[in-house]
Amino acid sequence: MADLQVVEIKAFVPAKDFALAKKFYADLGFTISWSDSDLAYIRCGECSFLLQNFYHPDLAGNFMMHLLVPDVEAWWRHVESADLKGKYAVRTEPPADRPWGLRDFTIVDPSGVLWRIGQNIK
Repeated sequence: MADLQVVEIKAFVPAKDFALAKKFYADLGFTISWSDSDLAYIRCGECSFLLQNFYHPDLAGNFMMHLLVPDVEAWWRHVESADLKGKYAVRTEPPADRPWGLRDFTIVDPSGVLWRIGQNIK
């Protein structure tokens, strides 16, 4: 097993409306590093995922992403001040302490993908 190394792992996140999803993620705080008509490379710092111009309701409705950040309250303030809930008609829930040792909030992207954005509780 010592020879088995991993450089990176990425999720392929579905998008119902590809252009809208790219705008949502840019407003959320991500950078669109590269994009063509079928795929976009989305990143924030050293973390990234691939947004795909593909949608199936069962997949998107059961897809969840987790973003671990150093300051969940700063991210929540950004979501609130950018009015992502109103601008994109998405669901959000404010930060709360979770029994699994995180303080996080949820936001559901325009395609139905659930994001948990949180920080470790010390």
